[in-house]
Amino acid sequence: MTQYAKVIGTGGYLPEEIRTNEHISEKVDTSDTWIFERTGIKSRRIAAKHETTSSMAEVAARQAIEMAGIAADDIDLIIVATGTPENVYPGTGCVLQHRLGIKKGVAFDIQAACSGSIFGLDIANNYIKSGAAKTVLVVGTEINSRITDWTDRGTCILFGDGAGAVLLQASDEQGILSTHIHSDGQYEDLLNCPNPQAMGDADGVGYISMKGNEVFKVAVNTLGRIVDETLAANNMQKSDIDWLVPHQANIRIIAATAKKLKMSMDHVVVTVEEQGNTSSASVLLAFNEAVRDGRIQRGQTVLLEAFGAGFTWGSALIRY
Repeated sequence: MTQYAKVIGTGGYLPEEIRTNEHISEKVDTSDTWIFERTGIKSRRIAAKHETTSSMAEVAARQAIEMAGIAADDIDLIIVATGTPENVYPGTGCVLQHRLGIKKGVAFDIQAACSGSIFGLDIANNYIKSGAAKTVLVVGTEINSRITDWTDRGTCILFGDGAGAVLLQASDEQGILSTHIHSDGQYEDLLNCPNPQAMGDADGVGYISMKGNEVFKVAVNTLGRIVDETLAANNMQKSDIDWLVPHQANIRIIAATAKKLKMSMDHVVVTVEEQGNTSSASVLLAFNEAVRDGRIQRGQTVLLEAFGAGFTWGSALIRY
């Protein structure tokens, strides 16, 4: 009997501190109007000093567990997507496993930048379909503020912190219909964050660097192709999609993808205005918000997509 990966719970966490465009304009030559017109961002959340990627992941995970009505110990696989782990090792997944009091199963991290949660959903889907796992927790969690150069106008306006989670369980009912992931390393110089210590520079500091215009062009074209690929794989028309939940990088990229789907922005989940780009957390944060406020209803078809450094990109089509 075919097993599907069914969404049974979602969760999210945003730190308390809100850093507005006005706050940023006090430090660099920019303004609220300039930032908002180019990105759609008004503010972003900033993690407190005591917070870590695993502590934020725990809050989001516990919300998902509570919604699902299961015990944490029912989870047999944890996948954490993050580019900002508190340790090189052990992995954030293992730290989260301990925080949740789980002593069985498997936990590991993946790094696919802003596409991390989509890559996590792909892995989870295949584990469940193969019978290798029954209940899988996927978390995207990031503290981008600590790898952001707050004097660089091109990047400091974009990024924020947060964590999103989704719980998947094996089911006879359709859940994840398909996942599609890709990467192309030739663009590594357009968006990256170095690790100076690993390169022998013990005193170095690694910050995000980005060539924004070039990234924008590749992202729009790539996400257009992933929409076509996803629809073709499921023999669907654009009108069959009820909701688009995109990576929250830039409102112009989001709008371009919606236009590709011929979809009204009323059916696009947008959180970028108040959250900025939370990298691997953004898609799951947006999905959680729309599930919890009732926009996304059971039985609806939802397209999740993302694009990130690497470059990496992907989609997940879900019958919620």
